[in-house]
Amino acid sequence: MVLRVRTLTPAEHLAFLESRESASFLQTPAWGEVKREWRAESVGWVDAGDEGEKVIGAGLVLYRRLPRMRRSLAYLPEGPVIDWTDGDLSRWLTPLIEHVGAQGAFGIRMGPPVITRRWSAATVKAALAEEGSAPRTLGEVTPDHSDHTALAVADQLRSLGWRPPAENASGFAAGQPRYVFQLPLEDRDEKAVLAGMNQLWRRNIKKATKAGVEVSRGTADDLPAFHQLYVETARRDHFTPRPLAYFVTMFRALNAENPERAKLYLAHHEGELAAATIGVQVGTHAWYSYGASSTAKRDVRPSNALQWEMIRDALSSGARVYDLRGITDTMDESDSHFGLLQFKLGTGGEAAEYLGEWDLPISRLLYSAFDLYMRRRG
Repeated sequence: MVLRVRTLTPAEHLAFLESRESASFLQTPAWGEVKREWRAESVGWVDAGDEGEKVIGAGLVLYRRLPRMRRSLAYLPEGPVIDWTDGDLSRWLTPLIEHVGAQGAFGIRMGPPVITRRWSAATVKAALAEEGSAPRTLGEVTPDHSDHTALAVADQLRSLGWRPPAENASGFAAGQPRYVFQLPLEDRDEKAVLAGMNQLWRRNIKKATKAGVEVSRGTADDLPAFHQLYVETARRDHFTPRPLAYFVTMFRALNAENPERAKLYLAHHEGELAAATIGVQVGTHAWYSYGASSTAKRDVRPSNALQWEMIRDALSSGARVYDLRGITDTMDESDSHFGLLQFKLGTGGEAAEYLGEWDLPISRLLYSAFDLYMRRRG
């Protein structure tokens, strides 16, 4: 079977994704509308057989122009959506390289949606409890599961000239997170999920209810209130907030594809907005995407109440995974990122490591110039 890559219409792209169990929301046609600073193109792998042309793979390519040049970096966040178990990935990647090269790309960056290792909450907690020689990173902890097929993907990519992720790419500095925290939902009900949480999480959910925290679904009209709280959170946690227009565009674009794709959750206490979150779902995979909370209302645990409502919604919609998104691989309790892992561990889920983002320079000179430019931007 000889594959070729061609441009897909948004409708063709979406139809392919809907034929699958799930795919990252970063690989939907709508995400190209969200990332307006990039030029977006839907591409598809097609096989022209006896029954006519059939799309058997797809990807959202985002092109970022090199300053003062007509050449671009081609970026496929958490994609493309192809058969990563194929023993000959060159059949898929070579026509992609040719296609984006013809579009003026000097290099490609992609994030194969392939998980290599998983650590249960119990395993991570046991490692943290070790005295004296406690590991400082997840990578030092023996995983509960290693996927040898995924590791073979890494070997293939290296042999094809792709550059692996940097050894220090465990944080959030660039691209998509390599380490995430996920809560499995398949064959579980609310009672089982709640029982799997630690005592603190269950107590905080009960505390929020007892304190009178009320959780509801918001609409696009509630985004300004969410954003005001989000900006407060950014000041408290020392990160740069996205503008309101970004969330308005995200909400509109994702829900134009599917009215249940992006959801806004609001937690009120005594008439005041105490916390808010944005969740996204594609097929059987649900994500916690953005969160915001009031410093003054943290003691009534609105964030736990929101997470529990999002998990319950994911269960009722048939999701098999509730994804709390990125963590770093730190196991150092003095690290500022450790609290994020600690919070997510309480759900009773599991830490997972993806292959990370891989680069292929098409023009090494221009790729090096772009890499230098991005490093200087910080």
